[in-house]
Amino acid sequence: MLAAKLPSVRLGFAVQLMMYRRIGRFVLHAEALSGDAIAYLAEQTETKVADLADYDWLGRSGRRHRAEILDHLGFRRAARQDLRDATAWARAELCPLGLSIADMEERLLLWFVNLRVVAPVGETLVSLIATARRTFEDHLLGAITASLSAEHRRQLDAALADDDSVTGFSSLKADPGQPNLDNILLMARRLSFVKGLSLPSSAMPDGGDPVRRVLRRRVANETAWRMRQHPDGRRHALCALFLVHRERELTDGLVDLLVEVVHKVGRQAKNRVIKTLAGEIERVHGKEGLLVKIAEAACLQPEGMVRDVVFPAAGGANVLAAIVREHKASGGFERRIHGVLRASYLRHYRRMLPAVLGVLEFRSNNAVHRPVLDAIDWLRRTGDDNRRIIRPEDGVPLDGVVPSKWRDLILEKDPAGGLRVNRVNYEICVLRALRERLRCKEIWVVGADRYRNPDDDLPQDFEARRADYYRELGRGQDASAVVAGLRAQMSEALRTLNTKIPRNPKVRILGRGKKRISITPFEPLAAAPNLEAIKAELERRWPMTDLIDVLMETARQTGFLDEFSTSGDRVVLDADTLRQRLVLCLYGLGTNAGLKRVSAGTDDASYAELLHVRRRFIHKEALRSATALVTNAILAMRDERIWGEAGSACASDSTKIGAWDQNLMAEWHVRYQGRGVMIYWHMERQATCIYSQLKRCSSSEVSAMIEGVLRHCTDMDIQRHYVDSHGQSEVAFAFCHLLGFELSPRLKGIARQKLYLPEAEMRGLLGNLEPILTRVIDWALIERQYDEMIKYTAALRYRTADPEAILRRFAGAAVQHPTYAALAELGKVIKTIFLCRYIGSEDLRREINAGLNVVENWNGTHSFIFFGKGGEVASNRLEDQELSVLALHLLQNCLVYVNTLMLQRVLTEPAWLKRMTAEDHRGLTPAIHAHINPYGRFDADFSRRIDLDLPMAA
Repeated sequence: MLAAKLPSVRLGFAVQLMMYRRIGRFVLHAEALSGDAIAYLAEQTETKVADLADYDWLGRSGRRHRAEILDHLGFRRAARQDLRDATAWARAELCPLGLSIADMEERLLLWFVNLRVVAPVGETLVSLIATARRTFEDHLLGAITASLSAEHRRQLDAALADDDSVTGFSSLKADPGQPNLDNILLMARRLSFVKGLSLPSSAMPDGGDPVRRVLRRRVANETAWRMRQHPDGRRHALCALFLVHRERELTDGLVDLLVEVVHKVGRQAKNRVIKTLAGEIERVHGKEGLLVKIAEAACLQPEGMVRDVVFPAAGGANVLAAIVREHKASGGFERRIHGVLRASYLRHYRRMLPAVLGVLEFRSNNAVHRPVLDAIDWLRRTGDDNRRIIRPEDGVPLDGVVPSKWRDLILEKDPAGGLRVNRVNYEICVLRALRERLRCKEIWVVGADRYRNPDDDLPQDFEARRADYYRELGRGQDASAVVAGLRAQMSEALRTLNTKIPRNPKVRILGRGKKRISITPFEPLAAAPNLEAIKAELERRWPMTDLIDVLMETARQTGFLDEFSTSGDRVVLDADTLRQRLVLCLYGLGTNAGLKRVSAGTDDASYAELLHVRRRFIHKEALRSATALVTNAILAMRDERIWGEAGSACASDSTKIGAWDQNLMAEWHVRYQGRGVMIYWHMERQATCIYSQLKRCSSSEVSAMIEGVLRHCTDMDIQRHYVDSHGQSEVAFAFCHLLGFELSPRLKGIARQKLYLPEAEMRGLLGNLEPILTRVIDWALIERQYDEMIKYTAALRYRTADPEAILRRFAGAAVQHPTYAALAELGKVIKTIFLCRYIGSEDLRREINAGLNVVENWNGTHSFIFFGKGGEVASNRLEDQELSVLALHLLQNCLVYVNTLMLQRVLTEPAWLKRMTAEDHRGLTPAIHAHINPYGRFDADFSRRIDLDLPMAA
């Protein structure tokens, strides 16, 4: 059939044939195909690629060719029954997956191809998908409605009607707020209300149910008035679905508040005592001199009165009284702190105890912590008992609850010589014990998500699929063989370092003590001669390019705006208007200017219109998908002549930004001396950010590092990861090794590092390393716990638990948890192997330093883009804070995308390519912005393009 076609139309015919057979859809222009695909087909059909330019895609020839292809492939026209079957199949198979409309179209087209039926196109196909989704949604909500009783419906309607109350709809959606007593009581009332509804579990969305997540997001973005407009049944189902999911969030929020408030009360008491002590110490400054004066006066007048001799020499009776107070305070520092803590708790914070115990149910899987649960149950049972003093024989749990340093405060002596329990002190002790165990999840909370049963964090099918997990992680199941291999690697690394270190002039082993290793700092590398000229060329060709144009150009070339689908049930905006408003919203969020400022600087949309698009279309999952699309586009389009080969290494580090502090996220940062949040960036070596996270200042950088490597959602395969000292630990080395990538930290405390031994006999063979050698590795512990370590590693890899949840559990139970001890021991092995290479290789140290410098340079770009409101996250809502950071990430990568195109346009010109030196290639980065303008009016005109083909000056 192809041979019968004229050579001028044969290639176009072949393209149509292959595309329909492959995807069930004809293409109507050559731009829909890649150049490589067209060249391949031209070779197969013995035609020229240029022939495609004259092919009649939309005319009579094109229509005739499409009819011939359908007849040749045996396709028939779709009947009404085919459309009904397609709708039913889409409802049953595609809708539960939560796919976008574009993905559903692709799968439906393949379904029609398999049946040899001509698929509908355009509005018909979109209408078919909309019908399937609406039917599926109605069926889902109908099932939830059927499980609700009349009382459920009445209570839900009451919450929607009384929106201003504590348990109104808007209040139930609110974040926990800052840790204080009022917010604890408020959260407890909200949680008590939701628990009291006793909503059916059928409304509970599991972790893999995208449809319920979308519906929940829809409800979260609606007002109480808008919810009341839904018809009966549908309104109740949506509200129930939201509240069942919200119950877990409320539980987590209340536990967070409890943990933070207990810590806050103790910290405030300690700070108050220290401040008081500092004042007292200042008043009696120079006590040694006073002692000499008092001694001299007493020797001169041994028979005199104290009032006449000692007091004048000391400067008065008040000075001596202050010395006595200081001595007493310094001797009973902990007791004094407890006195302030007790007063604060008794007068103010004690009201939170019955509220918390009334709505939270605590459990533990470890019998060691059972006494704390018994103490909580005892407090719950005796909550109405107003006695401050209780006898031990009344059943008060003491053993395993009260530490030895607290016993004197809790067990007091009565006048008869017996012992009695001070209830207030006992309550404080129980709350502190509960806080410590909640943080490490040794005690967990029923109905919580982040504080759930720690056994649920592990793969539930590990026993049945053990071999599969080992294979997918690339680990052998024979623990003894794995240990033998690590022992050999460790021995070889130590021998190599011991041999090379005498010939290494830049490394010295100093001896035992605090500073054992000395490494000579780097010598500066040669400057790049042409980087400033390259930046000047960009400014000349594309002067003051608007940042919003950068965002639109990237959207046009990558299509990332298609990732933002509505959480509603329909879209009334036309495509062009929606794209404009999406760009304006993303720009307002990413620059921190805000939607109000953006709407004031444009004629394209009002603030209310932008707010509608923000609520319905922009969410975390969409932003991450859009950013991943842009990131993959950057990685795919790079010219190796300029950027070199694509690497498999990335670096991560955090930066602190200011944020409003009436929330649980913002904290005081000790190092940066200010309140705010941390953004943790993961950067590949050419300044493209592959993952970002919003973290608390006190959160673990190790968990953030692991999460970014596992969740970056790009095509990049990370095999080596650079971090600063805060992003590494022995457990981190172990997990990174088991997950299959190498952790390479820049160790600021290298002088204090030690090397472990694989066996005691090697000590005598490593004479050059003797001062930095320490004990022998406990290989038996690693071998015994190997299977458990793989289980926790599988939990990280397959997302059954967040890295922070796993590490938090270990961090608080290091002594008791044998798996933690084994991971730490394995980490010592991997860290020793790394240290041998790190100490012995300046090239490795330079590589790590260069990788981390990319992250440091990125901070300057983020400050340039995130200019609004002084660079401070101006919201107390956690969701708004996360959206700001993710939009910033997207906007930064759009800048990198366009800059990469600009640099490649300049540097692929023969004159510039010849001019480039090795130093220029090393220092080249697309994270530059001297030619970018982020300010001014915001005109989202998609017809305006950045001319990326501007030539160099003559």
